[in-house]
Amino acid sequence: MSPCCIYINYAWSGGVDEVSTKHRTSQKWPVALFTIGVFMAGLDNGIISTALTTINDTFGVSPAWGAWSITLYTLGIAISVPIIGKLSDRFGRKRLFIIEIFLFGIGSLLVALSPSFIFLLAARFIQSIGGGGIFIIGSSHILATLPKGQQGKALGMLGGMNGLAAVIGPNLGAIILGITGTWQWMFLINIPIAIFLIVFGFFKIEETTQSTTKPMDFAGTVLLALGILAFMYGLTNLNSLALFESMMKPSAGPFLLIGIVFFIIFILHERRVEERNGDPIVAYSLLKKRLFQITLILGLLSGGFLAGIIFIPSFVQQVLQVPVEKAGYWLTPMALASGIGAGLGGYLTDKAGAIKTIIYAGFIGVIGFVLFPLWVDSLGPFLIASVLAGIGLGILLGAPLNVLVGECAGSNEEGSALGALSLIRQIGLSLFPTLYAGFVAGAFTNISPVMKAKYGDLGLDHVNGEENYGEVIEQINKITDPKTRLEALDTVSNILKAGFNQMYITAGILALFVMILGVYLSSRKQ
Repeated sequence: MSPCCIYINYAWSGGVDEVSTKHRTSQKWPVALFTIGVFMAGLDNGIISTALTTINDTFGVSPAWGAWSITLYTLGIAISVPIIGKLSDRFGRKRLFIIEIFLFGIGSLLVALSPSFIFLLAARFIQSIGGGGIFIIGSSHILATLPKGQQGKALGMLGGMNGLAAVIGPNLGAIILGITGTWQWMFLINIPIAIFLIVFGFFKIEETTQSTTKPMDFAGTVLLALGILAFMYGLTNLNSLALFESMMKPSAGPFLLIGIVFFIIFILHERRVEERNGDPIVAYSLLKKRLFQITLILGLLSGGFLAGIIFIPSFVQQVLQVPVEKAGYWLTPMALASGIGAGLGGYLTDKAGAIKTIIYAGFIGVIGFVLFPLWVDSLGPFLIASVLAGIGLGILLGAPLNVLVGECAGSNEEGSALGALSLIRQIGLSLFPTLYAGFVAGAFTNISPVMKAKYGDLGLDHVNGEENYGEVIEQINKITDPKTRLEALDTVSNILKAGFNQMYITAGILALFVMILGVYLSSRKQ
């Protein structure tokens, strides 16, 4: 094959004189394998959401206890991403990719074969350790091997897989459950994919690491892991209805404080390790860079962007009155738009630069989220607003932040820097849903007095949270007069819309902050 054909077949362009033809062709397979790996790990979150009730019934556990199969997976990812990133820098991205895929495959097999719920939780944790680092390894490999003009499109491909997986995951889970009748096959489907990735990864990915004789920073690893575990556990125990009051409870506030203390000790420890010419998990010199600090803030805000997607099904069900069995489908436009936005963000990053791309993402996100309270009152406007919000989200998540991190990181530090960014994003993705849920749950507290004043006692005395929406509709459906029943449904929708409006305005403010930070970075660079 001629160099010209090789170049055309490559998935992105640019950098002809920056990298050899052999180097270009050698990255086609690695990027494809990383993309498949990210897609596989992304599918798992959507698949288990479909099967959660079935799994709980299988083991006879309550919904609150059963939710730990998702919570523990989230904790495992948060703990693993910065550590896996560092290990990939130190021991090689090919090696760590194969290990990650192996752990994910073994975890999937153990989940499917779980004889008890405790065993399933342990298997989910193994699965999370494997799935959490795949995106980091793929992204750091791209930053380390591709010239700058080609990185954006490749990173956009990885980011786009998350949006695509968010669409396909729940639907694929429902299809598998419908065909097989058992939830175990939802996890067994990962095994052949994992085997394929391990085999082809072994032969097609070239190792990218520098040998080092410096000892591993085990103390930093432990400090970071304990800090993440405590802080994230505290976040999961915050009560959206009484946010500040819940911080005073032993299961939340103290763990948040312990996590912060561990993070401070970790940073001081990393400074000491670097001063002694050691090999820190995250270089203190990197943490001091203003560009890296702002990039981490943008990562936190991007977690708030992403958290808004979680409430789309509830919005269309409770405000637009779409039947519950169809509400999940209305996540599809935003998720598909985020995948398209990720690809667009990669293209813009290559052509216009990461900072301008961040400004575009914030601007589009502001428009999309603000349209919800200002305009959305039916499915047509909802589609337009959700697509714009999804495109803004995708542009931000796909490439620009990762490219900025690559510019901050030193040679062979891309993985640890990307791991820190992913950790901050995961914190945002855990924190902002709690805040958003508080807005929605607060709206529910207004239903009972308003409905009793207008329609008498409908048995809604104890409505105080989103979990009671079914009870509200059940009581309203008992109203015999059709006109009054429709008016009551509209009243409830309008009450809840006020709560969702607060949520989307907050998301719009986050998008505005993203744009402002992008403008600030642009002014500093000029």
